[in-house]
Amino acid sequence: MIYLLEDDDSIRDLVIYTLTAQGMEARGFPTPGAFWKAVAQEVPTLVLLDIMLPEEDGLSVLKKLRAGAETARLPVILLTAKSTEYDKVLGLDGGADDYVSKPFGMMELLSRIRALLRRTAESRDEVLEHGGLRVVPDKHVVEADGQPVALTQKEFELLCLLLRSPGKVFSREQLIEQVWGYAFTGETRTVDVHVRTLRQKLGAAGECVETVRGYGYKIGE
Repeated sequence: MIYLLEDDDSIRDLVIYTLTAQGMEARGFPTPGAFWKAVAQEVPTLVLLDIMLPEEDGLSVLKKLRAGAETARLPVILLTAKSTEYDKVLGLDGGADDYVSKPFGMMELLSRIRALLRRTAESRDEVLEHGGLRVVPDKHVVEADGQPVALTQKEFELLCLLLRSPGKVFSREQLIEQVWGYAFTGETRTVDVHVRTLRQKLGAAGECVETVRGYGYKIGE
């Protein structure tokens, strides 16, 4: 079941119609109040979330989803007319899995939904281990030398990406596109800051995140 929280009736009706026509179960809600009532009755498999909403904005809704035990790992795609890099970073760092700017094509949206559902399915029961690190993506569990570590959403996604391909060097541009979900625009400081805080939180185990000077990062083989 896919939930769409969108206050624009025409967009909501079009998206729900398209998803249904593609064989997906979908429900639309015009307000956060109606959305939360539905979530209390049935947790969906994915949420399409507008940012500009009545009652409370989409980022507030996202924060509450990530704080809930049953919805913390719920896949979320933001739908919004805001398209600046700052807005993208704000939403993605807040825990969104992907970002689609309005106006968007339905084929693109369908592709993003299918890709996210596929990634979510692949992460179930997966355990990533390297040296003193142990990560269970589906449960959002991170352990360094046997001790639990609390990471932000983007730190977690960055670590998982690197751990899934030990020895592979990822450029900063690739990390921006694959973890933050938007095209590289020339700013790489975001990646460096996240890597630095990730290493600090992992302690001695963080040494496995290696810098490839002038290019990017990798997990040592």
